[in-house]
Amino acid sequence: MKRIIGIVVIALLVVLSVFKLISNRNKITAQNENLFANEVSVTVASVSQRDISPVLNVTGTVYPVKELDIPAETQGKIRSLNYTLGQSVKAGSVIAVIDDELKKLSYESAKIDAEKAEKDFNRLKNLLNGGTTSQQEFDNARFAYETAKNKAADAAKQLSYTKITAPISGTISKKLVETGTYVNPGTAVASIVDISKLKVKVNLSESNAYYVKAGNKVQITTDIYPGVILTGKVSFVSPRGDDAHNYPVEIELENSGKNQLKGGTFVNAKFEIGAEKMGLCIPREALQGSIKEAKVYAAEGGKAHLKNVVIGRESGGYLEVLSGITENETVVISGQVNLSDGKSIKIINNN
Repeated sequence: MKRIIGIVVIALLVVLSVFKLISNRNKITAQNENLFANEVSVTVASVSQRDISPVLNVTGTVYPVKELDIPAETQGKIRSLNYTLGQSVKAGSVIAVIDDELKKLSYESAKIDAEKAEKDFNRLKNLLNGGTTSQQEFDNARFAYETAKNKAADAAKQLSYTKITAPISGTISKKLVETGTYVNPGTAVASIVDISKLKVKVNLSESNAYYVKAGNKVQITTDIYPGVILTGKVSFVSPRGDDAHNYPVEIELENSGKNQLKGGTFVNAKFEIGAEKMGLCIPREALQGSIKEAKVYAAEGGKAHLKNVVIGRESGGYLEVLSGITENETVVISGQVNLSDGKSIKIINNN
């Protein structure tokens, strides 16, 4: 019996020892995991001197400078349409006519009233000069004449609205009504586009937008005309960027030569943004914040240190750094989402 009890006691001691060992191992593992969790895995790159190209190439889209809908200016039924899709028209050309019968009658009536009022005015003017009528009667006649004249002018204007004219020279790009359609003032009857002058819309990054000014010349090329170089001029640089810090820029381009472009065509815009030079550069991925308030994480002594930097031009995926860091420093280029100033880091790439 004593032997059995001894065996049971030894077994219990063994079990307790095993539990103790497992508990200690779990504690050590947890401590190691916590230690590892305090480190953020990152990749880094060295700050180095690079050639900064003075040339910036971006892709843009061509748009007409003038493109608008042609509205009716009075109500009525469309009596005739004087255009076809794709037809070229001159400014002032009549492209549609609204039924004008009632407005013609109103104009003729107002014209007759104005002519009668003019005769009465002239007659009383002669009588006033001869002293055979009063000043009051003459003033009444003058007022009646001015009123009738204004009504006739308004009736003539309303009659002119029945002829819808092209406000600019260009090509009809949309047919929006048919003969017999009843329209109201403001109803568009057609769209017209003038492609004699075009604008190229591009987006520039914040670092490049500051080097582009209105009036700068830009070379335009397109796969539609291989080897042909067109010259445009910057007409607009947006004073405000979007949420991604891109700035809309517009380039005006004459389109009267033999290599004419159509609206919607993709083109390449080549900007000259200064002289070629060497500069201290970092990969664009290292940038934290905007170009104007730029920061980077520098990797020093196993920690990430947030530094303010001043950014210059952008070239080939690299940003020029004017101040804030020095050559051969190391900056974090991935893993920043989990970083804060002074955070421990684990570099997982070869610098």
